[in-house]
Amino acid sequence: MKIVTVEQMRRIEAASDASGHTYAQMMELAGGAVARVIQSRGQVRAKRILFLIGPGNNGGDGLVCARHLSDAGAEVGVYVLKPREDAHLIALRERSVFMAAMPDDPLQRNLRLWLGNCDVIVDALLGTGASRPLSGDLAKLLSVAADEVTARRAKSADIVAPAWPVSPSQPCQQQQGRSPLIVAVDGPTGLNYDSGELDSLALPADISVTFAYPKVGHTRFPGAGACGELIVADIGTDPALANEIDLELADPALIRSWLPARPIDAHKGTFGKVMIVAGSIDYTGAPVLAATAAYRAGAGLVTLATPRSIHAIISSKINEATFLPLPDQAGALSEDAVDELRERIDSYSVALIGPGLTTNARSFIDQLFRGKPLPPLVLDADALNILAQIERWWLRVPAPAVLTPHPGEMARLTGLSREAIDSDRVGIAIKFARLWGHVVVLKGAFSVIAAPDGRSIVMPFANPALATAGSGDVLAGTITAMRAQGLNAYEAAVCGAYLHGTAGEMARREIGSAGVVAGDLLTRLPLVLKSIR
Repeated sequence: MKIVTVEQMRRIEAASDASGHTYAQMMELAGGAVARVIQSRGQVRAKRILFLIGPGNNGGDGLVCARHLSDAGAEVGVYVLKPREDAHLIALRERSVFMAAMPDDPLQRNLRLWLGNCDVIVDALLGTGASRPLSGDLAKLLSVAADEVTARRAKSADIVAPAWPVSPSQPCQQQQGRSPLIVAVDGPTGLNYDSGELDSLALPADISVTFAYPKVGHTRFPGAGACGELIVADIGTDPALANEIDLELADPALIRSWLPARPIDAHKGTFGKVMIVAGSIDYTGAPVLAATAAYRAGAGLVTLATPRSIHAIISSKINEATFLPLPDQAGALSEDAVDELRERIDSYSVALIGPGLTTNARSFIDQLFRGKPLPPLVLDADALNILAQIERWWLRVPAPAVLTPHPGEMARLTGLSREAIDSDRVGIAIKFARLWGHVVVLKGAFSVIAAPDGRSIVMPFANPALATAGSGDVLAGTITAMRAQGLNAYEAAVCGAYLHGTAGEMARREIGSAGVVAGDLLTRLPLVLKSIR
């Protein structure tokens, strides 16, 4: 699924209108989609639903939704920021829908009355085209709404935070204990859909329903944190109109089309041999997490190349792996380990290097990337931190490797500040994937994956449950397993990151946003694979 800028979406809608699929038809489909999302949350008959309506097309989408829900038996109220007169408003008047306009409600008594008693608030004030700071009557309206919602929720005994994001194909989940439910048309009023900037007066949504494609601002903070659960609704635009757009959002259909086959006459060699070079006296869990993830994601055989001094600890934690204990010094791999590793590594499909090595393994890494080529690589954690200290390090690494930096590691690799990286994650990932000639997996909320040829994709996951030690080791092992099973570097990185993110979503739903540990992801990886297949 593509991710678009505001201007790209404007062009898609204009081209659709010119081809005969009119703006009016798109608005009808948009409003109907929002209505269906609200109905999916439970019976709307006799429920009080307040629509906050702006002067533009976003308000029109809201009025269409109001008509559908009125016809479904909801008790609908329409509060317009400015007087407007169009066919949608007339249709609601014919249905005797309660209406009020802010200019006729100087003390906002009608607004407060509805806000204090409604079950659902629909924010249809401003859409994707708005970028200026909120002011005037709009600012006053949102301030009143925020005060009323805050007061009501403070009285609630059961407050459950909404989850963002979910894959666009996932069904909505019933909201419990949040009254009123806030549904935003496209996104919260005050969101900049290109930059992700968020006005301080924006009313955070529980659900945002956007149309045709997610917008760049849906995946950038702070705005992304106010969107709630994101639903992408079809409004009938031709997918071919987005063919020239490079940036994508990963979805199950894409992952399903790329997952490696599992033939019934397979043997363990069919699914690849993985060498994992990892661990130190300080980090004995990282190799085990990475190896187990590789197995759980389908690799046929995994060998752990770890410091000899911790072999007994590592081998006691995992039964399925084979082992290559290597020379070490003070619990970290030493330069003497390079020759022994090279004697074995050529027979492996892919090697993962880095989890838990510590920077004490610098001489080992420096020497390893000299001499004859290595097999396809996934580089993680301290392998990246050490390489960052070597001038023009990327020329030493056989291309295309998969690099899995978090923002701090990316800052060390690039020499940029973390703030600069966070301000343009997609652009930075694309730029350096091209410069280095390697696939970059820039981790974090909405992880970005970029290929040297300019392809890029964003993961639809921003999950605090994954902010836990060892989660990155599981990700690295999962990507490595995809590479071992025959996928090219970019496709392996995308599939591995999606499986890892979906396993995290499953763990969050079952356990919660706090308390998930990296090991909880491991048993969920095969369940995710099964569900996607």
